[in-house]
Amino acid sequence: MPLHHRLASAATYVLLVAGSLVMLGPLLWMLAASFKSIPEILAFPPTLLPKSFDPRNYRQVFEQADFLRYFLNSTVIAAITVVSVLVTSSLAGYAFAKFTFPGRNVLFVLVLATLMIPFQVRVIPLYVLAGDLHLLNTYAGMVLPSLVDAFGIFLMRQFLTAVPSELIEVARVDGAGELRIFFRIVLPLAKPALSALAIFTLVSSWESFLWPLLVASSPDMYTLPLGLAQFAGRYLSRTDLQMAASTLTVIPLLVAFLIMQRRFIEGLATTGFK
Repeated sequence: MPLHHRLASAATYVLLVAGSLVMLGPLLWMLAASFKSIPEILAFPPTLLPKSFDPRNYRQVFEQADFLRYFLNSTVIAAITVVSVLVTSSLAGYAFAKFTFPGRNVLFVLVLATLMIPFQVRVIPLYVLAGDLHLLNTYAGMVLPSLVDAFGIFLMRQFLTAVPSELIEVARVDGAGELRIFFRIVLPLAKPALSALAIFTLVSSWESFLWPLLVASSPDMYTLPLGLAQFAGRYLSRTDLQMAASTLTVIPLLVAFLIMQRRFIEGLATTGFK
């Protein structure tokens, strides 16, 4: 390899490493600070690693707030949302990609148009609807706005358009029904896109703050973002406890991404986001 090519590759790697450190810096500091005491956090010059990895901050967080309940609420809401979005998006995306019916393109454009409407504009009618259906302060009310996702429909439609129609036609000739084709042929081929959509939906649901804040009227229904905001308000001067609580909120997302990262990257590459 010529010298200038090696220099260019080395410079690229240096930039990537520097960018990674910039992106991971706040996360690493949060994790390290969650094991430090207040004097150690405020020490100058600052230190990256704590003197001792003492989990006392985490013990105090669980003693001062019901984070297990918040975690349960977030997990239930995220699970319902992810499953619903995967089902509705895959079905609608398959219909838009492989079926021809009157008004298909117009309907798809209308679905995409909803992406341009900010959620804040829809909050009031959604809240009134949830109140009329007696869904306030319930799991059903929490997941109401996110059961169907226009971006998920778009993502699945883009992926399934690339699936060869001949596979579906052969299955129909062999006598397979539409549901069997969908579950036995289409879904196995769509695993990368489904994984990418699952990550997007999980992050969006896990970090949701405005809608749970409006719907949840009792602490028993608080999600992790709401519990973290309340906890931070009570302990403004306890940076150590705030960092421990923030770490508890972030860890599930990191674990989910590490488990699904390969499929996630494949999904992005095969749906036009490469």
